Amino acid sequence: MRLFDLTLPTPAENLACDEALLADCTMRGDAALRFWEMPTPCVIVGYANTAAREVNVSACAAAGVPVLRRCSGGGTVMLGPGCLNYSLVLPLALAPELSTVCGTNAFILRRLAAALGALLGDEVASAGDTDLIWRGRKCSGNAQRRGRTHLLFHGTFLLSFDLGLITRCLPLPSRQPAYRAARPHVEFLVNLPLAADTVKEALRAAWGAEPSTLPWPEAATTRLVRERYAQRAWVEAR
Repeated sequence: MRLFDLTLPTPAENLACDEALLADCTMRGDAALRFWEMPTPCVIVGYANTAAREVNVSACAAAGVPVLRRCSGGGTVMLGPGCLNYSLVLPLALAPELSTVCGTNAFILRRLAAALGALLGDEVASAGDTDLIWRGRKCSGNAQRRGRTHLLFHGTFLLSFDLGLITRCLPLPSRQPAYRAARPHVEFLVNLPLAADTVKEALRAAWGAEPSTLPWPEAATTRLVRERYAQRAWVEAR
């Protein structure tokens, strides 16, 4: 598995890189793990989300927080400094569980939860469809995009993020897992008391990833930013 510790300068480039990496692994027939962080706060809507419904657009505009769309499903999230993001591309043939959406969620989240739990000396568990929780509160949200031979599974770990900023920019989601029990963001979310480098090493070991001698898909990322991720029509498509 190829390992990339690669943060690009803009939110659009970082989102585009995930889609480009999925295409690159599909072409090469391999797998990849990427770590990255958003350089500035931004709101990311899921592929099927409607920004007008899921985002406090006026508050984002007033705070200078851009709103973008990703290529995967799931709900709307806010990312920025203090969030460690990961992107995992796997061949569907790796394990039988990867043949279904629910099986994929369980297969990957189980390994992530075990790695984090070992670092904390405390249980981390999955909840809802794609969340990880620690002491009853959400510490990680995740989503996937599936292709014919490979899938992209990506998400974020809250480590030192300004949770109050989420309250200002995001209303309560239109769809909530039952375990949330209508809790506001600051009562539902939690930062893990872990350093980013510590989490990276634990996940690298969990997936057996090693630094890549192959280049990251720079040209494809640039093209996707130009054609899609930097276009308002893409963000406002739903």
